[in-house]
Amino acid sequence: MTTPELSVPAALSGKRILLTGATGFLAKVVLENLIRTVPDLGGVVLLIRAGDGGDARERFRRQVAGSSIFDALRAERGAWLERFFDDRIECVTGELTAPQFGLGPERFQDLAARTGLVINAAASVNFREPLDQALAINTLGLRQLTALARAAGAPLVQVSTCYVNGYRQGDMLEEVAHPAGRTPIPRGADGHYEVEALVKRLERRIDSVRARVRDPRKLEQALTALGIREANRHGWNDTYTFTKWMGEQLALRGMQGRALSIVRPSIIESTLRAPAPGWLEGVKVADAVILAYARGRTSFFPARPGGIIDVIPADLVANAILLAASEALHAPIGHRIYQCCSGSSNPILVGDLIRLLQSESKRNWRQYDKLFHREPRHDFRVVGNIRFRLAMAGVALGALAWSGVRRLAGQPGETPAMEKLRTTRLLAITFAFYAQPRCRFHNGRLLALARRFGLRERELYPVDAGSIDWEDYLCRVHMAGLNRYALKRREARAAQPDPEAGAQAVLAQPDAVR
Repeated sequence: MTTPELSVPAALSGKRILLTGATGFLAKVVLENLIRTVPDLGGVVLLIRAGDGGDARERFRRQVAGSSIFDALRAERGAWLERFFDDRIECVTGELTAPQFGLGPERFQDLAARTGLVINAAASVNFREPLDQALAINTLGLRQLTALARAAGAPLVQVSTCYVNGYRQGDMLEEVAHPAGRTPIPRGADGHYEVEALVKRLERRIDSVRARVRDPRKLEQALTALGIREANRHGWNDTYTFTKWMGEQLALRGMQGRALSIVRPSIIESTLRAPAPGWLEGVKVADAVILAYARGRTSFFPARPGGIIDVIPADLVANAILLAASEALHAPIGHRIYQCCSGSSNPILVGDLIRLLQSESKRNWRQYDKLFHREPRHDFRVVGNIRFRLAMAGVALGALAWSGVRRLAGQPGETPAMEKLRTTRLLAITFAFYAQPRCRFHNGRLLALARRFGLRERELYPVDAGSIDWEDYLCRVHMAGLNRYALKRREARAAQPDPEAGAQAVLAQPDAVR
């Protein structure tokens, strides 16, 4: 018996899709893909929290509809696109972390009755966010989403991250990720981990910190430190990946007996082809280091040159989400996990990625007028952890000594060397884990799913990173996209850019690493 061929437009035709995270990078790519490739889509419901500037519709108009991701569609079918926005985009002002999204029972049930598919692309991807905020969005929000999906009788596609695998090493397969910490977590009969007791313990610790620390700035710092400690204790590098793992467990538990697909991207960067090569919004993981290097604010970084750094273009991730959604609407009820990654089919080493980006920067820096203010003359070096710590200690001693001399001479104590030291330290604390990989992500199940779609659809919705020419993508597509879409012209005119701009910018992004 042959497996029936699947089709994204056929599966999604007439469907009303609830999409979260629409103001973020990845969800915009998903939304544009839906509008462009599924002409008979029933509609999209966007759950957007109210901001300072107004309700969900106003935020949609300002932060989503006006995005450059729709430039191609706007140029080809501008009037049609505006009608789609008006007629088939419904904006619901709601809070993902509140019971029933803060809508109340009646409106919540009405929303469920009109929903045929739920795609959760919302996430807080600040790696060092206060634990209470990361827990609310990345973990507890799944309680409301699974409740909605169950009430709607609809599949849930949960966008997670390959890095829920935490500190584990070796081959990472498309299966429930096991904790790498020493503290045991009980496991349910169907394979998920029972995290409710862990969540309650974390909430008690959060309450304890709040009762003890009153100053808002110190409270944020204390909750950030708590998140990192708890993540490390249970086997994760940062609060983001720890809370996303717990979110997976709540999704698996909440969707027992229902259709659930978990899509795990690796490090998401600019689009490969669609809707335009290199489309990007904001500064992502690798870009923070590129930006700091371009500004002359760092020259070395702790990394493992021989490790596989898993980078995946955003459009391949959006395609994987739509393939998984199409399958979930037609396949037997069950739970499926797919990893959208490059490490198993087209690996690139950390050292090669750095070499390619540095060569392009030195060779064609004038083409990237928003990124480079002047010609980069120094090399960017990667070193092991021990050498990095020794180098940082030496630079710190020298910088402090020179700062002391300047103060004695009546000059400002702050020096470029100290700014450089701060930036390098912040980058290392935040991103060094991702530059020292000791695992390889596999996506065999995702590639097998893609083969169930026809040739034309596999060309329209590619998910296999095997076709990526890394030199072309990194040195031309991505660098050009970073310069064109992610950076603003005024930054190029700034005489003294923020020395920590790269790291701080990416910490504030909603979709860096999923």
